[in-house]
Amino acid sequence: MKSLNKIAFIILMALGANAMHIEAVPALHVYSPKGYNSNDNVEVVVEGVLPNLCYFNPSSEVKVVGKDIEIAIQAERRESAVGCAEMVVPFLSSAQIGLLDKGWYRVMINGQQRSDLYVDEFSSDGMEDEILANVENAQVIEGSRILKLQGQNPSDCFVEERVDVDSNKKDAYSFAAKMKKVSDFCPMKMVPFEMEVEVPNDIEREKVLLHIRSLNGKAINKLFENEQL
Repeated sequence: MKSLNKIAFIILMALGANAMHIEAVPALHVYSPKGYNSNDNVEVVVEGVLPNLCYFNPSSEVKVVGKDIEIAIQAERRESAVGCAEMVVPFLSSAQIGLLDKGWYRVMINGQQRSDLYVDEFSSDGMEDEILANVENAQVIEGSRILKLQGQNPSDCFVEERVDVDSNKKDAYSFAAKMKKVSDFCPMKMVPFEMEVEVPNDIEREKVLLHIRSLNGKAINKLFENEQL
């Protein structure tokens, strides 16, 4: 009986040593991409650090109160019996906000205002024959400012039209690749595409966000070392 109690005690100690907690983590910068309207699922992107290797899986909780977007940035923390390696781990986390009415909003991170965001009014003018491209991969060609976008169209009745680029003039560029419908006959057929666009050079900041929107609603976010040419 004593042996069983000892084993149970050891198991409980082991479980306690690896208990999980949710804690707030530091946010270094908040990026508010431009180009959203009242028909879009809005998101902002938070750059932060995990204090040590016991923290993982950063996430966000979002609440909209009037014109304030309140975001709590947090991560899971594992209790370790052997301690935690002292190494900060950078992360980039997307905070999904959802639909917003037209207007300006304050972005609050862990209780402090860190950015602002403007949402435009939705307009369907000229959109009948265009769709947002289904971008699955985005990468900057090494040693250049050329951004390569790759994905698949749902049918061969859509062809590459253009890439719209929006700058918030502070720290982020938004890219929206557009496909044009060229036929009313649209059989379901996945067709690969590739488009290239130059990253603008009008923001004087060492690091900027490249925010690439996609038809599937999941934007691709990348930090770009913005060397001034």
